[in-house]
Amino acid sequence: MNILLTGGAGYIGSHAVVALAAAGHTPIVLDDFSNSHPQVLERLRRLLGVPVRCELGSVADVTRTRALMERHQVHAVIHFAAYKAVGESVSAPLKYYDNNIRGLVRLLQAMDAAGCRNIVFSSSATVYGQGGTMPIAEDAPRGHTNPYGHTKLVCEEILGAVQSSSRAWRVAILRYFNPAGAHVSGLIGEDPGEVPNNLMPYVSQVACGKRPYLVVHGDDYPTPDGTGVRDYIHVEDLAAGHVRAVEVLADSVEGFTINLGTGQGHSVLEVLHTYEEACGREIPYRVGPRRPGDVPTCWADVSRARALLEWRATRTLHDMCVDAWRWQSRNPEGLRRPAPVRPEPATQRLFWPGRTEIPYASPREPRGLAGIGWRPGSAWDWEKSIRWQLRPRLTGEHP
Repeated sequence: MNILLTGGAGYIGSHAVVALAAAGHTPIVLDDFSNSHPQVLERLRRLLGVPVRCELGSVADVTRTRALMERHQVHAVIHFAAYKAVGESVSAPLKYYDNNIRGLVRLLQAMDAAGCRNIVFSSSATVYGQGGTMPIAEDAPRGHTNPYGHTKLVCEEILGAVQSSSRAWRVAILRYFNPAGAHVSGLIGEDPGEVPNNLMPYVSQVACGKRPYLVVHGDDYPTPDGTGVRDYIHVEDLAAGHVRAVEVLADSVEGFTINLGTGQGHSVLEVLHTYEEACGREIPYRVGPRRPGDVPTCWADVSRARALLEWRATRTLHDMCVDAWRWQSRNPEGLRRPAPVRPEPATQRLFWPGRTEIPYASPREPRGLAGIGWRPGSAWDWEKSIRWQLRPRLTGEHP
């Protein structure tokens, strides 16, 4: 399928590009780079071996978005494009209501005009408000504690109304919990800009010396160590969830709403100490006051995702920390500098839904690569090995 990814150059979007290509789909990116970096396109080219189709533009431009979808014969849209900083949404709510809600409405108008009515929407666990009984299921009461969460809630309501208006519309709403980690190659990851909004990139910046210490917001919550507990999900698992969602949606007669998480909570101090193990460094921290609106615990009920999508998160918190540290240590300036010529070789495994597990290790000692032309003692192209592993195995091809 030809899949349009709005905001596809961002953190989650770029990983979804890789996952979709690995699954045999054709990703097309629409991004205005207001919240991302064009340099990611070259890194994606290095990962995939071919340039990524990308058009500079905004979803608010209905005419241009419609033309893009018609030109590429788009089958479905994954809508990532949105502002997402909770703190900024409190200080600049109109900016968030205008961009996030108006942007979705304009996108839906363009889709309707182009005759493409399958959409996967990037929502958030923030729509559960103050939470409730853990783990949180999709039918739990919804609410919001900040303007950002409110925009996601309103967007869900809009999508529900559009889907109810015509059987031609099929909508998948994916409620993320806490994305973390980076691509195993170290070529793409989270580049938060000046001040990180999420825990993992903040810890990463402290670990590499960009910040003196981590501020832990509250250590008096009713949790085992007193710090807040969240459901952290590896961004590659999250990307795989999008692949399954868009595939299942194509064969569905109606839409669905699904949590994407691991179903397991980790405290702030658990994340910090696991990251210390991953990077081999002590990470200093100080305890500060609670932040308004923060809830003590929040993790997902993932039973619906397992049943409907036949998907589950496979990577651990340690995997997230290892991959985040690889990304941070090799890209201390994020995406503002060219990618390293030779990324640090990975020693893990690649997974994607419905595909074979591909083991790989050092460029000097590739394992599990029999039959693709590698001979002991020959030079090994690390990027070529990654590209080979990203190809659908059924083709039998290798670069």
